[in-house]
Amino acid sequence: MFRKKPPPEEERRVRANDREYNERFQYASNCIMTSKYNIITFLPVNLFEQFQEVANTYFLFLLILQLIPQISSLSWFTTIVPLALVLSITAVKDATDDYFRHRSDNQVNNRRSQVLMRGSLQNEKWMNVRVGDIIKLENNQFVAADLLLLSSSEPHGLCYIETAELDGETNMKVRQSVSVTSEFGDLNILSSFDGEVVCEPPNNKLDRFRGTLYWRDKKYTLTNQNMLLRGCVLRNTESCFGLVIFAGPDTKLMQNSGRTKFKRTSIDRLMNTLVRWIFGFLVCMGVILALGNAVWEREVGSLFQRYLPWEPPVDNFLFSAFFSFWSYVIILNTVVPISLYVSVEVIRLGHSYFINWDQKMFCSLCSTAAEARTTTLNEELGQVEYVFSDKTGTLTQNIMSFNKCSINGQTYGELADPLGPLPKRLDFTQFNPLADPDFSFYDEKLLEAVKVGDSHTHEFFRLLSLCHTVMSEEKSEGELLYKAQSPDEGALVTAARNFGFVFRSRTPRTITTTEMGRTVTYSLLAILDFNNIRKRMSVIVRNPEGKIRLYCKGADTVLLERLHPSNQELMAVTSDHLNDYAADGLRTLALAYKDLSEDDWEEWSESHSNAEKSTDYREDRLASAYEQIEQEMMLLGATAIEDKLQEGVPETIAVLSLANIKIWVLTGDKQETAVNIGYSCKMLTDDMTEVFIISGHTVHSVRQELRNARKRMLELSQKKDGEKVEGMEGWGEACFRTNGFEDGQKGDGTAERAGGGGGGGEGNYLQRSQHSSHSSNFMDIISGECALVINGYSLAHALEADMEVEFVSTACACKAVICCRVTPLQKAQVVELIKKHKKAVTLAIGDGANDVCMIKSAHIGVGISGQEGIQAVLASDYSFSQFRFLQRLLLVHGRWSYLRMCRFLCYFFYKNFAFTMVHFWFGFFCGFSAQTVYDQYFITLYNIVYTSLPVLAMGIFDQDVPDQRSLEYPKLYEPGQLNLLFNKKEFFICIAQGIYTSLVLFFVPYAVLSDATQSTGVPLADYQTFAVTTATALVIVVSVQIALDTGFWTIFNHVFVWGSLGTYFTIMIALNSQTVFRIFPNQFHFVGSSQNTLMQPVVWLTIALATAICIVPVLAFRFLKLDLRPQLSDTVRYTQLVRQKRRKPAGVAGAWRGAGSTSEGRLLARGSSRRSGYAFAHQEGFGELITSGKNMRLSSLALASFASRHSTSWIETLRRKKNTPTPPSTAGESSPAQSCLSGSVPPLSNSSSVLGNSQETPIEEETDTTPVDNTPSEKVLFSVTSPALSAASKAADHQVSAEDT
Repeated sequence: MFRKKPPPEEERRVRANDREYNERFQYASNCIMTSKYNIITFLPVNLFEQFQEVANTYFLFLLILQLIPQISSLSWFTTIVPLALVLSITAVKDATDDYFRHRSDNQVNNRRSQVLMRGSLQNEKWMNVRVGDIIKLENNQFVAADLLLLSSSEPHGLCYIETAELDGETNMKVRQSVSVTSEFGDLNILSSFDGEVVCEPPNNKLDRFRGTLYWRDKKYTLTNQNMLLRGCVLRNTESCFGLVIFAGPDTKLMQNSGRTKFKRTSIDRLMNTLVRWIFGFLVCMGVILALGNAVWEREVGSLFQRYLPWEPPVDNFLFSAFFSFWSYVIILNTVVPISLYVSVEVIRLGHSYFINWDQKMFCSLCSTAAEARTTTLNEELGQVEYVFSDKTGTLTQNIMSFNKCSINGQTYGELADPLGPLPKRLDFTQFNPLADPDFSFYDEKLLEAVKVGDSHTHEFFRLLSLCHTVMSEEKSEGELLYKAQSPDEGALVTAARNFGFVFRSRTPRTITTTEMGRTVTYSLLAILDFNNIRKRMSVIVRNPEGKIRLYCKGADTVLLERLHPSNQELMAVTSDHLNDYAADGLRTLALAYKDLSEDDWEEWSESHSNAEKSTDYREDRLASAYEQIEQEMMLLGATAIEDKLQEGVPETIAVLSLANIKIWVLTGDKQETAVNIGYSCKMLTDDMTEVFIISGHTVHSVRQELRNARKRMLELSQKKDGEKVEGMEGWGEACFRTNGFEDGQKGDGTAERAGGGGGGGEGNYLQRSQHSSHSSNFMDIISGECALVINGYSLAHALEADMEVEFVSTACACKAVICCRVTPLQKAQVVELIKKHKKAVTLAIGDGANDVCMIKSAHIGVGISGQEGIQAVLASDYSFSQFRFLQRLLLVHGRWSYLRMCRFLCYFFYKNFAFTMVHFWFGFFCGFSAQTVYDQYFITLYNIVYTSLPVLAMGIFDQDVPDQRSLEYPKLYEPGQLNLLFNKKEFFICIAQGIYTSLVLFFVPYAVLSDATQSTGVPLADYQTFAVTTATALVIVVSVQIALDTGFWTIFNHVFVWGSLGTYFTIMIALNSQTVFRIFPNQFHFVGSSQNTLMQPVVWLTIALATAICIVPVLAFRFLKLDLRPQLSDTVRYTQLVRQKRRKPAGVAGAWRGAGSTSEGRLLARGSSRRSGYAFAHQEGFGELITSGKNMRLSSLALASFASRHSTSWIETLRRKKNTPTPPSTAGESSPAQSCLSGSVPPLSNSSSVLGNSQETPIEEETDTTPVDNTPSEKVLFSVTSPALSAASKAADHQVSAEDT
């Protein structure tokens, strides 16, 4: 534990089989430790962490003061009991969390590996593996550390790995050992191997490794293709041997885990600020009362010295005032009771359990429930403005399915009735015994075309069965398993297989297929490999008849340019089909062929051979040779592949966008793939005004492209409005010169989340902070139907210090942002950039180790659990199995948690100021003697027993609208984003109400009881009667107040509210009884006072009067506010009441389609814009690997089966971010829900007057279906105009009556 930390490495030297040599460098062992404590350090470290909280230190200080008899007028237990309770609860929670981390660490560290030691393989725990050891891995085993691959059971030292744990991708990847060690299969040879590796120090670059192997006076270059990283799984490879290069915390997996950051919510930060303010207020009250004590002691108290002398060490009025100050600090400390922090933790724990128990966030397919892995961030879920998402494994399943195709001008795969039920899936088994049973296709016309022998259709599938780099494994007759480097290729080859053109096997020079039941072997003459510049690949084959043909597939944008002129008519038809497929969000490829004569082949083969052998400009010469042969081809058709989105992704993105949440996709995939997914999930649509592509390779070019994008957005905005934006002439250029911001501004300057007194209710939620910069507001005004796509190279420049504001100002004005080819570090930097400049709550969601940095950087991290690995989950704050659950996490649980916490805090501060300030007023009537109004046991029990449970019930169970309404009306989420329900202004309102209540509770009983008498004539103006009356009135008033504040009553609310009142009277009577007094005569001084006081009618009249004076103004204000400025939640609740009273539940008008339904949204609207849907997830160089024969073996790898199609519907047009008041919507704009499909969530009207921003603009709302719950619902169309909900009532009543009629 106290081991000296080694100096940072500049390079790493590792010698095989030599632990003594390697230990000199003090490399980390393979033991990982993510826990924070051990048995020895837990208590001191945990207490140290807890006392870093300002509140805990404050209460410890008060406890010390209470132990001084000359100061304290309260017993020490009034503080130590709550403090010990808080520390204990927090310690137990921290210990539990750390226990699970210990258990997870032990589970990993105790895994077994076969380590080569002293000439034999020995089973060792992972934690005992050291750098320089040689490890044997077997099929389906996890890689224990970062290994240099030495040899494999496969030919040429190849092995296949799955990297889902690292990047979420489930397709296999190929790794190859260095040629000099590839034949090291014998243990004796491996034991004698003493090669030394010199390489880069540990880093988090998953796709890069640079090193050199020195052995026998020769050196061999090492790259990432020679490495097996920790977290990968060995697949379809019998065994392999590897040399440990990095171990434990030095592995790239752990390097990407990042440093765990302590996350705090904006409400936590605001509470710390308020606690400091309250402490200052407490000191001011103490000073005032101490000055009063000094004056009183000097002017009046000196007259009583003979009867009431000062107690030592007090010998003058100044000393008395000094002690009085500290006494009042102790008495008045309940303005911030420690029970506040206990209650907050309990409420958060309850909210976390609600997330864990939510059956609607449970995935039955993988038996995975949602999990709140932290209890401190729940209310922050209700304030998210930016969501940063990974693509692969998060938005998509990384499973491709052959969906549609175009052959010789005829399209296949379209459904006759897109909104109707799916037709029966085609059964290929009778037609083709080699068909894949998991393949799904529904258009019989294509199968019939194959059966009747259509030549174009046969040639189409022949191309798909030949033009690829897939490996095949046939374990038994007819049982084929395909190993594809990319899921795209696997889907195309599987489609050809099912339609009768079955790829069976290959050698470096042949490809064997079964075509319509007949085995055919083609000679493979050449593979023209794929790369990102060519965007196509080709093969040249010779059929058994000796005919030579080139087959090519690739992006339509490059392939259509290389067609023979005779293809013009077919090209026009196919282009239309490609546009349709691309508009549907499908990944497209165009297919073509070309017949070659022997002379053509011989001539080209010679030039190709020369290019391959050249040492200078080899890549350029090969590209030129490829370009030469791939000309004047004949078009066959096109394919359309669906990259299967996770269920409900388009709907979720649409709903979150309606809630004013911006979604950015940060992915390591190439631009074409990412953009295509953007269209699939409807982040990007063909209705968008413009999609800006930022692809500059220099700082200057990136800056210019960003400025051009902003200038274009300005032009589009002016064109759309039909006139120039008022006051903007000439400003645009200045904006672009100053990085889009006024000089001196960093970010948009939006008010901090902690709230600066801005906003006092939902009615003002459109009024942004007045301190926002001019340009930021301007970019918000013009933000609309634009999107930004930026690649990793450009992003690296955009993230530089002098460019980041330029990038933020442009990106945040766009509706959607997609960052491609980004590294894990860049993902985190983008998140940090938004946190820095926008002051917005961010959420990052991902599924792989490459997302861990991003997840830890965001305010809230969400991990997708399931088959893709657990690294993201382990680093996350919340986890679930499907992206679609994000909308329920935010719009339901997050919004409720924020609402409950805000209501809890408002009420808590109110009740404690009402309780404490009575002491302050009493000080002026007791000679500033620090005497308490209440019995000390009432002071102790007030926050622990009498008022704790009702406010806990409200904080845990309260809700303003049901969960289905929260999903129907995403605009309900916006008050949390703008931090309107609890901010500094709301805090001052709460304490003002508390001070008003304390004034009433003190002076009304004081005034009444000063002249009141009992029925016997005995005066009631005594201290104990006053104390009991005031305490009783206080408990009743705060109980009535919480009854008014509670919006959703459960059995717990009833029991706790009314039970607390009963408990108060029971305990008070018991503590004032004769029995208790006899047992503890020195502790209970109010003997008999409660019974005597509560038997007086005037006391109850006094209590009733005080209650009325406290509550009636609150009721009047709320009724007026509800009538004149109703909030959106009020309108939604009222609509629901009208429904319940007027109508019986109707059937579901439209439900979200399940996993078996077709992508109805995808099959409807067609975009008119021309764009390519090309996306080919392939890596350069795989063709060369095949033709070299290095990866040929008797069997090859399995390809994962493809899941059934899923539902994708969307909302075509998402509303603008409403940072400024919106003009009244036109008739065509008032019902954006009309463009929504069945099952989508209808947005609200563009008007926002229902929240009080305007009292004249009408709002139309259409309540349609309940997408998640599938509960009965019906349409209610009504108009609400301020002032008065009566207008809503009339409109709703009229509509319901009309529908009933």
